[in-house]
Amino acid sequence: MTSTLTQPYADPATPPRDGGTLRHRTRVLALSEVRWAMAATVLFLLALAAQLAGAPGWAWGPLYALSYATGGWEPGWEGLMALKGKTLDVDLLMVVAALGAAAIGQVMDGALLIVIFATSGALEVLATARTADSVRGLLGLAPATATRVDADGREETVAIEELGAGDIVLVRPGERVGADGRVLDGASDVDQATITGEPLPVAKEKDDEVFAGTLNGTGALRVRVERDASDTVIARIVRMVKEASETKAPTQLFIEKVEHRYSLGMVAATLAVFLVPLAFGANLTDSLLRAMTFMIVASPCAVVLATMPPLLCAIANAGRHGVLVKSAVVMERLGQVDAVALDKTGTLTEGTPRVTDVRPLPGSGLDEGELLVLAAAAEHPSEHPLARAVADAARERGLALPVAEDFTSTPGVGVTATVDGRVVAVGAPARLLVAATDTGSAPAAVLAAGLEDGGRTAVVVSVDGMPAGVLGIADRLRPDAVAAVAALTSLTRAAPVLLTGDNQRAAARFAAEAGIEDVRAGLLPQHKVCAVRELEAAGRKVLLVGDGVNDAPALAAAHTGVAMGRAGSDLALETADAVIVRDELATVPAVISLSRRARRLVVQNLVIAGAFIAGLVAWDLAGTLPLPLGVAGHEGSTVIVGLNGLRLLREAAWRQAPEWV
Repeated sequence: MTSTLTQPYADPATPPRDGGTLRHRTRVLALSEVRWAMAATVLFLLALAAQLAGAPGWAWGPLYALSYATGGWEPGWEGLMALKGKTLDVDLLMVVAALGAAAIGQVMDGALLIVIFATSGALEVLATARTADSVRGLLGLAPATATRVDADGREETVAIEELGAGDIVLVRPGERVGADGRVLDGASDVDQATITGEPLPVAKEKDDEVFAGTLNGTGALRVRVERDASDTVIARIVRMVKEASETKAPTQLFIEKVEHRYSLGMVAATLAVFLVPLAFGANLTDSLLRAMTFMIVASPCAVVLATMPPLLCAIANAGRHGVLVKSAVVMERLGQVDAVALDKTGTLTEGTPRVTDVRPLPGSGLDEGELLVLAAAAEHPSEHPLARAVADAARERGLALPVAEDFTSTPGVGVTATVDGRVVAVGAPARLLVAATDTGSAPAAVLAAGLEDGGRTAVVVSVDGMPAGVLGIADRLRPDAVAAVAALTSLTRAAPVLLTGDNQRAAARFAAEAGIEDVRAGLLPQHKVCAVRELEAAGRKVLLVGDGVNDAPALAAAHTGVAMGRAGSDLALETADAVIVRDELATVPAVISLSRRARRLVVQNLVIAGAFIAGLVAWDLAGTLPLPLGVAGHEGSTVIVGLNGLRLLREAAWRQAPEWV
């Protein structure tokens, strides 16, 4: 049975993290495969309970029969359709094996096999439905309507689909931009993290480009539309995620790569075991019993279990340590990774701007604490992320903030307020500083330039019209980032690549701190996809770690995508193959190494299962294998490989997982 990645469910009409639970359950139960699998499981459990309780056969026999029917008809039908297309797969083989088991009295074993396969098929269908819904949820980022302004200045509200290139739209404070375009007039700060991943809003003024779905700040903008709704960056992200998901090479578990040949060989061998003795005058009943025994001992149950327990136990162990791996296929693929690409903001870094430098100017008469108090008091009424960073820095130092009066905020410039009788302005150096030849502004300009060259955002603080100091604000690396990068380098024999929409200076600074040399900055979503495909064209199996909407296409295109759980957008979480629930970057190399240990156990189990099958088949062909002994040997091999896989549930398996230790 072909495995499919299991994706978290997303209902585009309901926010995924609140009231969508009931709708989610309703739509899951609407899938027929899920209903049949649930019915088969319930009937099997009722029959098993009755059988174990010593009830007569007429009480539990019909329940088993119904379990066979409800759970087996769909995989059986799929197997017949595949057979019609001249393909013999494990679906049909397992149904035949289950019926064969029932024919020789092993009713419970056959029913269990049916239930396992029906459940697997239901999970595949559910995964497909969830993937389609997750992509549609992205369209909610763009507003449904926009305010179009005609040549006479009249405003009308129109659907986004009605906008065309050349139209003029008005974007009021707090609204989302309705279309990709260019600013005609106005100034504002626009949060475009959904597109570029940048942690801070970007100042926009005349001639600057804006993107549909980004969030306008406190200023009003008039924007000339440059692209139709079907060609916006958001729409292209949707298409890229769909295309990457559809064209991604189908991945199968190790044993599934040989299932077709094994199925053909097993059916042919079973027929031969039945027909050849008949041709030489053997008894029909004896020949049928031998053939059914052969089918039981040769069935790939132990082989299937040789693969699944180690992978499922690895999934469970990873889950206990904050890594949600969405399927056994993903767990197997993680161990194949030989190249890693990291997003910057929210992945390599914490994604929250913080004050890193407080630099009073000589002659200002202020020390660091006084400068920070004035800046924080002026910024306190503002909702800008930089303002929150300054206010948080003051609170972390235990500084009391005076009340600011006459507060004003100018988009793209900064804020002004009266603090303790002094007029304090905090904002962008280019707007607050006068010509560099001015004796008051020259030192501040030099200091600001130095901070910006180091990858920080410089904020100038002026008091009563004179520069008093400069603050440096920047994101910061996650505490475990350096160790994680070193571990990934050790595992893959190559340092990770940094892919970010942020500017080159900031990217280079963080890359140097983390130990990354290959830095690709200023990337839009399609550029990240190109970077991933470039690595894969070189023969690498790429693991991409990201968190934002802008990372979703690359997460879908990569060999394996991992999303940061707390910082991650809904689309990134839905598109990724695995989720780091607690945003601990160090778990990435740990889960890769755990996957490699699981793959080694799979190989061990396949050798054990193969040896049992070969021995039992040889006995059945060369002599007379008693059916109870054949069943015992078959089930015994299943137990052994199952217990071997359970080793990965131990806490020691996670502690031993990092191979660099």
